[in-house]
Amino acid sequence: MSQRISVTVNGALLEADVWGGESLLTMLRDTLELPGSKNACEQGECGSCSVILDGELVCACLVLAAQVDGHEVVTVEGLARGDDLHPVQAAFVEAGAVQCGFCTPGLVVAVADLLDRVPDPSEDEVREALSGNVCRCTGYVKVFDAVRLAAERQ
Repeated sequence: MSQRISVTVNGALLEADVWGGESLLTMLRDTLELPGSKNACEQGECGSCSVILDGELVCACLVLAAQVDGHEVVTVEGLARGDDLHPVQAAFVEAGAVQCGFCTPGLVVAVADLLDRVPDPSEDEVREALSGNVCRCTGYVKVFDAVRLAAERQ
C-alpha cells in the first residue's frame, strides 16, 4: 500500500507516492529522478547516499521515505546554485578528488555539512566527519586537499 507524502527537496516542495518499506534513497533516485545519491551498500556503511535531512547528515538508505513527510532534504544536486557549483563541488574538481565518482556525491555532501558547522576544521575534525564515507580509489589525500581548498574559499 502506498502513502502520499510531501517533502521539501533541494528547496522545492514535492509530493510522492511511497510504499511502506521504501527508503529515502529509492524515492530520491527512482521516483524523484535525482541520481546523485548513490546506491552502494544499503546498510549505512559507505556514505555514498549521504544527504542532509533537516540539517543533519544521514545515509538515505537507512531512512524510510515515509519518515520524511513534512521534512526537508538536501541532496548533492541541491548544493549547486543553477550552473554555479557549490564551493565544495568546485574544490573537489580543482583538487582532482574525483576518481571513479561513485563516492563523490556522499563525500561532497559530508564536507559541505562539516564546513557549515566548522568553517576551519582541523585534520582530525575532517577525518571524523568523513569517517562514514568509503572511497576505494583516491586514498583520501586529494579529498583532504579539496576540504582545505573549500574551507579557504568559504
